[in-house]
This record gives sequence, structure tokens and C-alpha cells, in this order.
Amino acid sequence: MTYLPKKKKAPAKPKRGTKMIAPGDVGVIYARYSSHNQRDVSIEQQEEAARSLANDLQIPIISTYADRAISGRTDKRTGFQKMMNDAAKGKFKYVIAWKSNRLGRNMLEALINETRLADMGVRVLYTEEDFDDSAAGRFAARSMMNVNQFYSESMAEDIKRGLDDNAKKCKVNGALSLGFKKGEDGRYAIDEPNAKIVEEAFVRVAAMESFVDIYNDFNARGLKTSTGSTWNKSSLSRILRNKRYRGVYIWGDTETEGGVPRIVSDELFYKVQEVLNMKQSARGRHTPNGDYLLTGKLFCGKCKSPMTGISGTSKTGDSHYYYVCSKKRNEHSCDKVNIRRDAIEEAVATAIRDYALQPDVIDWIADSAVEYNRKKEEANDILVLKDELKQTQAAIKNILSAIEQGIITDSTKGRLIELEAKQSQLHAKISAAQADIVIVSKETLVEGLKMFKDGDVNDKSYKAKLFDTFLVAVYVYDDTLRIVFSFSGNKNTVDVPFVSSVVDDIQNIDRVEGSFKVSKAPPAAMCRSKLGTISWS
Repeated sequence: MTYLPKKKKAPAKPKRGTKMIAPGDVGVIYARYSSHNQRDVSIEQQEEAARSLANDLQIPIISTYADRAISGRTDKRTGFQKMMNDAAKGKFKYVIAWKSNRLGRNMLEALINETRLADMGVRVLYTEEDFDDSAAGRFAARSMMNVNQFYSESMAEDIKRGLDDNAKKCKVNGALSLGFKKGEDGRYAIDEPNAKIVEEAFVRVAAMESFVDIYNDFNARGLKTSTGSTWNKSSLSRILRNKRYRGVYIWGDTETEGGVPRIVSDELFYKVQEVLNMKQSARGRHTPNGDYLLTGKLFCGKCKSPMTGISGTSKTGDSHYYYVCSKKRNEHSCDKVNIRRDAIEEAVATAIRDYALQPDVIDWIADSAVEYNRKKEEANDILVLKDELKQTQAAIKNILSAIEQGIITDSTKGRLIELEAKQSQLHAKISAAQADIVIVSKETLVEGLKMFKDGDVNDKSYKAKLFDTFLVAVYVYDDTLRIVFSFSGNKNTVDVPFVSSVVDDIQNIDRVEGSFKVSKAPPAAMCRSKLGTISWS
């Protein structure tokens, strides 16, 4: 039997000018402003009206929760979510809002949120809509919510029509990317000073200059992003991935070649994409000295600093590849011995194959993935939408049954048309929400994971797939590797014996064209490793 949490009783609505609230009962204000609605009331005006009502009802206000320039058509509002969390903790007894349309994206959502608050023992009051607890008052409240919903949907449709019409003419919709400005005809035009910055970024990345050097230089010169912020890796990446700079107009899923004035050539744009794809797919593991597959995931067990790849060239001309502690390399403050690249990559790949790909672990990973998808489906309001669709379909069925019995009126026909339209809208919303979730059965996941089982740990592509799929981090100690897998739970960490006889003999290193030269050849038996009994932690 499932026991639901006991609902708290919301306080009765106090009357103006009377002291009817219980000692210690306090209230909060919730205000929301939508930038799309030019006739909307500001946050400050809503708060002023709410404080006036609170003063009349003698309710002490302890806090204001506000969401600026956010549509009520989504519950993903920071202020709203914080208010709901605080309500669950019993921090207040009253919420005062301007109108019922502040509380939800539609009538159903507003009613649900008001009911949720009531179940937590919180009463909602509106400054512009005075509803009492009688049947007539509740009917009036729901009627007003219907009006608010109709107004919100109509306004959204008008805005969408205007934006879609702009898109057909390749006119500016929304924020402008750096290097563009809005022309007199409403279309994109080149903003020459900032376009030069964009072009410079493309040229420097194509020349293999590091991101950090580029954005540090931009910041030192006082250059700003399109939002007026300082430069960083993310802002630079957004510039370099933006197809508008090669002349593509983008609105939603529609792309129009030549709809925007070009800033960079196709040749330069695609050259930069190659550089970015190399960085992204390998996560920084490609260097002129070879592939270091554990880059970004290998850490020194002594000082916890990242271990990075270097290469050494012996007097015989042979190349040798190592991972070295970055603190040792840059600050000389760690004595961690350098680790032979091929030995540790093979040891980690073998550990993943032998311990993360056991049947019981595979089964557990698949169950976890299915549960994750279920929780994500709930978070996307899919279940709420499906429930609303079920109710709508039941209402349609009832009307059709009435028609079959000869009960046909203008209102019956109108209601049927309305419900069928709502049914189509709900189907569309559910499809859009489900598009963000990849539904994979447990059986498919298990079969996919089993494909990793019999790979060759000496094959680089196989090792790269193992590391990308299963590995979070590896910590190298004197005689042990601590491997942290990407799945969660009590089996995500394993200690594996790793005996290394690497001699730290990379001395007198000189940088030569991005590589490192070693004064003498490493010993022939540079490193050995073996896997023994493991312990889960």
C-alpha cells in the first residue's frame, strides 16, 4: 500500500482591514514579467499592489520571489521554483500575486500549482482578482483562468506569426550575433568593427593558435562579446560554430543560404570546423606527438594534478611517449615518476573490459539508464501532458456518445471542435517533449554494451571508445590505479594493481617544434603492468 504525505490545510482567506491571520503566519509576494507582452505590468507595480493588499489584510511579508522577462508558459522559473521549495518547508502561509495568470502557463497549470500550494498549507491571494471560497467564487476563479489562458495563447500565436513572417524575409529575429547589426530594412547588416574581431578569431583558430591565447588577447585589448562580457572558451566556441558567419540565415529548423551577409569564406569556416571537431572528439588528446587517450582523465595520485602527454626522442631517433604530472612539469613540486603511455592505457582498457563489462554490471548499467530516461520523461512534464490528453480524449468520447443518442446542439458541436483542436495540440506537445528523450529498451542497451566485451585492448580506436563510454578518471599511485567509472552507485570505483618500473630519466629536455627531446634512450624494460585482485570502493 502506498501512503501519500498528509495534506496541510490552507488558511481561510482573511478579510480586508481585519486581523484574522494566526500569530506567526506570514506571507510572500510572487511577481512575473513577460518581455513579450508590451502591456504587462512591471515587477515593481505588481509588488506595490501586493504589498497594498498585504497591508489591508495585515499579513507580514517576509520575501518577494520574482521572475523577470520569463513567460508563464513554462514552470522552469528560478523565482517560482524557489518559492515552491520554500513553501514545502513551511516558511510562509500566504502567497500574494497580481493575477492568476502569474501562477501557470495555462488554466490547468495554474490550478495544479494553486492546489500544490494548498496541499502545503499555503493560501494564494490575487490583487486584481478577488475570489472567495464559495462555489461561485471558485467558478469565477476558473473562468478568469480560462480568459488568461486564451489571452496568453492568442498573444503567443500573434508573436509567432510575426517572427515566422520575418524569417521568410530573412529579417532579424531576436538577439544579434557579434559582427552583425540590424539594417534599416530590418535585415542583417555587417557591423564592421566587430566583424573584424570575428574574422580574426577564425583566422587564428585555423592557424592552430590555442583558445586561451586568443581570448586572453581579446580581453587584454578590451574587446567584448555580443553581450558585453569578457571572452572565454565558451563564448569563442559559439562564435566559431555559428553558420551565420558564412552567410546562412537561421530561424528554428529553417536555414536559408545567402540570407545573411557573409563575414568569413566557406574555406575558412570549414577549416575551423575541422580544428574544432578534432578538439571535441578527442577532448584534447591529439598532439603533434601522437594520441594520448587518457588526456583530461588521468591524474597524479600524489598531488591530484592532471597528467599530460609528452614525447621524448632518443639519440637513436626512436620516439617514446609518457604521461607526466603537470605540477612536476610546470612547478617541479611533485616527484611522481613519468608513466609510459602505452602501458597505462592498456592497463586501464583491460580493467574496464574485465570489470565494468561483467554480466551483472552490464545489467545494472542498463537498468540505471532506463531509470534515468524515466525520470527525464517526468521532468519534461510528459506524464502531465499525457494525463491531460487522456482526459481530453475521454471528454471527446462522451460528446460522441451524446451525439449518437441524438443530443446535437451548436454548443455540443463547438465543444467537440474545441476538444479535437486541444487533442491535436497535446499530441504535438508530447511529440516535441519526447524528441528530447532517446527511448532505448533495456535489452537493446545490454546487447550494445556486450559489443564492447571482446575488443582488442591494443587497438587505439577500441580503447578510445572504452574511455569515452565508461571512464571518468584514473588516479595513478605508486603501485595502484584507482579507476572511476562513468556509471554511478557502489560499483563505480575500482583499485587495480599497477607496478611501474619507469625510471624518471627525462632530463635536459629541450622543446623542438612542439616535441620534447631526451638526452638518452629509456631502458628497454621501461614499464610493466599486471592486473590482480581488485577491490570495489
